[in-house]
Amino acid sequence: MLEHLHIKNVALIRESEISFGEGLNILTGETGAGKSMVIDSLQFALGGRTGKDFLRHGEKMASVEALFVAKSETLQEKLEENGILPEEDGSVLISRTLSETGRSVCRVNGSTVTVTMLKDIAEDLIDIYGQHEHQSLLNPSRHIRLLDRFCGAGFEDAMAAYQKSWHALKELDKQLEALMGDESQREQRMDILAFQKEEIEGAGLRSGEEEDLLEQRKRLSSMEKLMRLTGESIALLYDGSDRMPSACDQLGDALSRLQEAVELDHALNPYADALADAYAAVEDLARDLKREADQQENDPAALEEIEERLQVIYKLKRKYGGTVEAVLTFYDKVREELDFLCNSNEKVAELTAEKQKEQRILAAAAENLSALRKTTAEHVAARIESALKDMEMKDARFSIQIEEKTDWTADGKDKVEFLISANAGEGLKPLAKIASGGEMSRVMLALKTVLVDADEIGTFIFDEIDTGVSGRTARKVGEKMRFLGGKRQILCITHLPQIAAMADSHFLIEKESDGMETTTKVTPLAKEESVKEVARLMGGADVTETTLAAARELIAEK
Repeated sequence: MLEHLHIKNVALIRESEISFGEGLNILTGETGAGKSMVIDSLQFALGGRTGKDFLRHGEKMASVEALFVAKSETLQEKLEENGILPEEDGSVLISRTLSETGRSVCRVNGSTVTVTMLKDIAEDLIDIYGQHEHQSLLNPSRHIRLLDRFCGAGFEDAMAAYQKSWHALKELDKQLEALMGDESQREQRMDILAFQKEEIEGAGLRSGEEEDLLEQRKRLSSMEKLMRLTGESIALLYDGSDRMPSACDQLGDALSRLQEAVELDHALNPYADALADAYAAVEDLARDLKREADQQENDPAALEEIEERLQVIYKLKRKYGGTVEAVLTFYDKVREELDFLCNSNEKVAELTAEKQKEQRILAAAAENLSALRKTTAEHVAARIESALKDMEMKDARFSIQIEEKTDWTADGKDKVEFLISANAGEGLKPLAKIASGGEMSRVMLALKTVLVDADEIGTFIFDEIDTGVSGRTARKVGEKMRFLGGKRQILCITHLPQIAAMADSHFLIEKESDGMETTTKVTPLAKEESVKEVARLMGGADVTETTLAAARELIAEK
């Protein structure tokens, strides 16, 4: 639903704020007042092209901002695909500016997007009759989706069964292509895989080995310093020198003195025992450290072996993964693919049998989908024909053509297209080839009326829907518009009182001039103001009590 539209510096519109309501929103005004400029502005905001007169004379920048509330799953997915974070309340704020140089900037929920991205998103927001950019019903590729939404109970399960089989068949084709492709390419691939397998196997990698080697390298590369520091520690603890007794010597002297003191004061005995334990511990530590030091030696050969082993590991990491674990995972995949290719003949026969079985399953599933569509198509076509007859197209015929596609796709084997014959004696032809503007208006309205429950788009816009329509037919068109407004938001520009009388919200578009400049303004009409505007549409510029009474009666009948 379109909640709000802000237009600035567009043609005759200096600035206008329009808040639309639910149901049927009618826009009326004198010829040339700028009614279509409101729709043109909205089309521009949604990615449409503009003419050279779009920017208001003398201004440097035009801008249009449109606020929608739409919660369709398709729209939410499109927003996410384009990197736009959907709002929890479903609001979608679209803005587009146009500079005097012709450059435009598009944004959706504050994120800058391309015009192509904007058009893609807009397809699920609004459908505008009058400009082919947003006429979804004239696009045959959308017809199958609309028809499918009418197919009812059982269709969803039938589609799920078809798509499961279709994807399974695609996977089998992929595997067969890998096995039955170019013989020389397969041989080359097997040679590469065999080399990779042998290279990784020959390295004999194991988890945690690199960390162990790095620790050993650190130790061996610092052996001279390690031996010096260890020797100095042993000297200080155990060996000593003439100038400096060792720690053990000094502890021994201290213990002898403290034991002699114990003879004089037995209270010192615990301290003597503790010192004796410390002396024994330091002496044991010094002996153990000396044994460790005796085993230390420079070993350049061992260091070189470690360096060579690390280079092997680094090379494999560069080629097959950033870690040893990644290389081992790559090895498992290489081995599986090589086994697969080596056993290709047996596998081809197996996969071919599976494919033939899956083709039979897919054909049955496709036929089931097609049968459901054909049954539904007859029902929908009959309803559309009835709606056309309600709008005085008594000889109209409508058909939903279902043919088999050359290449089946994820939605089945069917190609669906809506066909129409507007007059007696005419053959059925695609919707886009309807010549008469009046016929096109009624056909589009009939289609919308019947297909509204199958269409996710929340806002329909009819620009001059009443072209070529008058009298009783106009009343029928108004009734259909009123019905449609009960299910979707409708914006309609009209000059017919029969349609304007059906409004839930009514807006008057007027052109004003102060002698210096001309501007267009949009005014929401209160109930009595709407009556006067309907009366003007009925009787021209002179509104009389008679036309006012007729207008009130027309509105009361809705």
